[in-house]
Amino acid sequence: MAQPTRVGNPRFFTCTGPHGIAAVASAAGCETPTGPRMLFTGLASLEAAGPDDISLAGTSRHTALLRETRAGAVLVAPDMQASVPAGCVALVMANPIAAWAQVALLFHPTQSVHPGIHRSAAVADDAAVDPTAEIGPQAVIEAGAIIGPRCRIGPGAVIGEGVTLGPDCRIGAQASLSHAILGARVYIYPGARIGQEGFGFTITPRGFQTVPQLGLVIVEDDVEVGANTTIDRGSMRDTVIGAGTRLDNLVQIAHNVHIGRHCAIAALTGISGSVEIEDFVAVGGQVGFAEHVHVGTRTRIGAQSGVMSNLEPGSVVVGSPARPSREVFREVATLRKLARGARA
Repeated sequence: MAQPTRVGNPRFFTCTGPHGIAAVASAAGCETPTGPRMLFTGLASLEAAGPDDISLAGTSRHTALLRETRAGAVLVAPDMQASVPAGCVALVMANPIAAWAQVALLFHPTQSVHPGIHRSAAVADDAAVDPTAEIGPQAVIEAGAIIGPRCRIGPGAVIGEGVTLGPDCRIGAQASLSHAILGARVYIYPGARIGQEGFGFTITPRGFQTVPQLGLVIVEDDVEVGANTTIDRGSMRDTVIGAGTRLDNLVQIAHNVHIGRHCAIAALTGISGSVEIEDFVAVGGQVGFAEHVHVGTRTRIGAQSGVMSNLEPGSVVVGSPARPSREVFREVATLRKLARGARA
């Protein structure tokens, strides 16, 4: 079994350390502990950390490891502070995982953009590329495209005709965008396909008749689109991904879909055409949505569910067809009892 190691391998991640305890506490959003001044050189898991490392105890499941850690300081919630061993500084806050994200950025900041256009990139004469943007090797920027300030376009990515990128976007290697308008700080991971024609057709006596897809894809601010995810453009209205939403790898979003703000959709989910998902919805992996269904705000949908009808706000559903989780689990418990009785 591999031994635990520090995080942030220097082969791949530049480290800005060492940082003092005051800088770490400031990044974490907590009070600076009293006592001797300390310097930390990096981050590590509880089991791998040494006296020069910052670590994290994110949940009560980490209590046993926390008690044995050799870390110099650890981020903890108030109810776990008593388990921090002697000699380890407790950095206490309500949400240690969110604080860890900020401390990680202190030590390993996001890679900076290197402005310029690689000599192997192909940029149309009438494309507008901000001078602070970075265009990678063999990237293609087609006619009329607009690349905003501090954007990075990865190797081999294709930004189609007329596509607009707001400031600070990141487009991963081999991703392709067409018929799309992106807001600020949108991250598109490698291999994603955005803006292609949707699965639109009708059946005639002569066979299938393709229906023109005349809408766009609108991706609002602070959205992340996972690797190899596909988002079809709209047919008669735009496909919209709301601000702050996170799409996992290998998600399929069909034409005319509207997804609200701050939704999280896990891998291998398929969303059929004209589905509407309101704000703060969480979707597990491998979920399927029938077309035209409406999902209310703050709904939770379990993995491998089949959503075939509208869901009220605040619903918690599992199964296929998706039904209230309590109902499904009660049915499962009843079947188990019946099965045990039959064996007896």
